[in-house]
Amino acid sequence: MTFSITARCAKTGQLGIAISSSSIAVGARCPWLRPGVGAVSSQNITLPALGPRTLDHLGHGEDPQQALRLSLAEDTYSAYRQVTVIDAQGRTAHFNGSQTLGVNHALSGRDCVGAGNMLKDPRVVQVLVEAFEQSTGPLAERLIHAMQAAMAAGGEAGPVHSAAVLVVGEPSWPIVNLRVDWAEQDPIGELAKLWQAYRPQLQDYIDRALAPDRAPGYGVPGDDR
Repeated sequence: MTFSITARCAKTGQLGIAISSSSIAVGARCPWLRPGVGAVSSQNITLPALGPRTLDHLGHGEDPQQALRLSLAEDTYSAYRQVTVIDAQGRTAHFNGSQTLGVNHALSGRDCVGAGNMLKDPRVVQVLVEAFEQSTGPLAERLIHAMQAAMAAGGEAGPVHSAAVLVVGEPSWPIVNLRVDWAEQDPIGELAKLWQAYRPQLQDYIDRALAPDRAPGYGVPGDDR
C-alpha cells in the first residue's frame, strides 16, 4: 500500500520525506516534519496523530526510539501501524506492527530510514535506502531518486497512485511541499517533473517570504517591479 524514505541532509540539516501509495492523497496523511526537530512517516493503517505526537516527544528531548515507543503506547491499535522516525541529528527508529499489510520491511541507513508494506519484494526497501545513501544533490532530489530506484526494483505489489515529497529547513514552514494526489500511472514520475519545475524557484519563494523588498519579481502581468 505504501513505501517511503525519511531522511536528513547532513550538509544542510534539512529533513525530508518522500512517500508513495496505492491510496489517494498519501501526502495529506502520512508525512510529518518539524524544522530542527525531526520527521515522521506514519503509514500502513495510518494514524496521522502519531506524526505530531512523536515530533512532540522528540522536541522534549527524547531520542527517536523512545519518542516512537511513547507515541505507540498511546495507541490502542499500534499493531496496525508502520512508522519511521529521524531526528535532527540523523538518529532513526522504525516500527512494523504485527498487522502490517502484506510483504513489509523497514531499514535504517546513514541519515535515512525506509519502510514499505504490500511490497513486490522486501528488497525494495534495501534498494530505497541504498539509493538515498549513494545519491548527491538537494535533499528533495535525493529522496525522489530513491523512490524511483525502489519502483524500478518492484515497488508495491499493486499499482501506485499518489506520491509526495516534503522538506523542511531553517524556516518554520516546509520549503518543499509537492504532491501528486492521484495519477492513473507513475505518480513518482509526475512528482519528479514537479520537482524539476519547482527547483529553480525554491529559493525565490523563501526570499519573497523573508525579504519581499529584495526578492525577485514574479515576471507575470501586473508585476511592475
